[in-house]
Amino acid sequence: MKRRDLLKAGVVTGGGKALGIAQASQIQQWDQSYAGNPNEPILSPGQPVQDYQPVETPNGTLLPWKIVNGVKIYHLVAEEIWHEFAPGMKGKCWGYNGQVHGPTIEAVEGDRIRIYVTNNLIAPTTVHWHGVFLPNGMDGVGGLTQPAIKPGQTFKYEWTVRQSGTFMYHSHHDEMTQMAMGMMGMMIFHPRHQPPEYQVDRDFAIMLSEWRLDPGTFRPNPNEMKDFNVLTMNARCFPGTDPLVAKLGDRIRIRLGNLSAMDHHSIHLHGHYFKVAATNGGRLPVSAQWPETTVLVPVGSTRDIEFIASENGDWPLHCHMTHHVMNQMGHNFRNVIGMKKATAADQISRLLPDYMPMGEDGMGEMGIHIEKGGMPVPDNSLPMVGGYGPFDYITMGGMFTLLKVRSDLTSYQDPGWYQHPEGTVASLISTEDRAILDEI
Repeated sequence: MKRRDLLKAGVVTGGGKALGIAQASQIQQWDQSYAGNPNEPILSPGQPVQDYQPVETPNGTLLPWKIVNGVKIYHLVAEEIWHEFAPGMKGKCWGYNGQVHGPTIEAVEGDRIRIYVTNNLIAPTTVHWHGVFLPNGMDGVGGLTQPAIKPGQTFKYEWTVRQSGTFMYHSHHDEMTQMAMGMMGMMIFHPRHQPPEYQVDRDFAIMLSEWRLDPGTFRPNPNEMKDFNVLTMNARCFPGTDPLVAKLGDRIRIRLGNLSAMDHHSIHLHGHYFKVAATNGGRLPVSAQWPETTVLVPVGSTRDIEFIASENGDWPLHCHMTHHVMNQMGHNFRNVIGMKKATAADQISRLLPDYMPMGEDGMGEMGIHIEKGGMPVPDNSLPMVGGYGPFDYITMGGMFTLLKVRSDLTSYQDPGWYQHPEGTVASLISTEDRAILDEI
């Protein structure tokens, strides 16, 4: 090795050691500031409204807690649940506290928290706190950091919150099965002292996930590797997703977590741009936040986006991977776009009286036929796409919801469809428009 290369290597090694020392020092500071006596919290438990803006989980709930001797106490119950993905389709899933996904857990930096986990499943399980700083024995990896929680048992997890941000929790025992069955949820830690740029009017949490649920069946298939056919936000697919409601001028944060088995999701918001403000590694400095209209949320990651609700209307928020805004897709169908099917349909219907060929001019027609009662669907299944909107049929389903912005809200309940001011809706051209067009 040349002398200059040796010097470079020495600099790199020294820098690595320095980084390691800095990280160790930071962790030590966290421990001294927040941990103290492991049995006694050093800071009083954070309170909603007083200390932070509570998170809202559309189609979901917050996990309740109570304070016992200065410790926030939570209880998660793992159990089998009948879950509705959208009206007309249910699944026999695994989740927590009677819902899929599990309730969102909220705490404040510096809180001492204790989470009891009761296992009412037929299989052993654990809970891993994804991205969270905690003692190794609380990490929730079955067989490695703890014994699995057997059916009927209750385990206790306890630590002092040493960070703020958007995190997740999920089973870390037989993950391919248990996560595919729905065992996951969001976990939010608020900063103890909130800078002005952190404060928002509306704070939403959305878990992105994917499932395999074949028409006519009720049990999600945990063996699926790539052809997932139900794509969800908070375990619901459109038209079963609750809208995100905001008042014009509200500052909004949307926390996106992705525990899909295989797919990243590019989440796109119409009508606004936002700043990517945080990852599951922490909040980005204001100088490092960047403007976007689409954010890629990789598997196992979270992203916080923040923006001002600046335009009235019903604005889509959806995954921009086009097959992720569909339900129970027929991957093996031949491409029949543009094919004249009348003759084929007549011949096939002699053998199958209820047969209806689909797809000559796209997939949107399928949902419309079903909605109008012209085409039966298998038990426990949804049309490939959508539901009716205020003007026509919305040909999207799956990972799709709406941001509803209004200037005249008196509550954050769903205000219904947006009433457009006259002259602000795209429309069929007039005779005058036709004359102008002919001159171009």
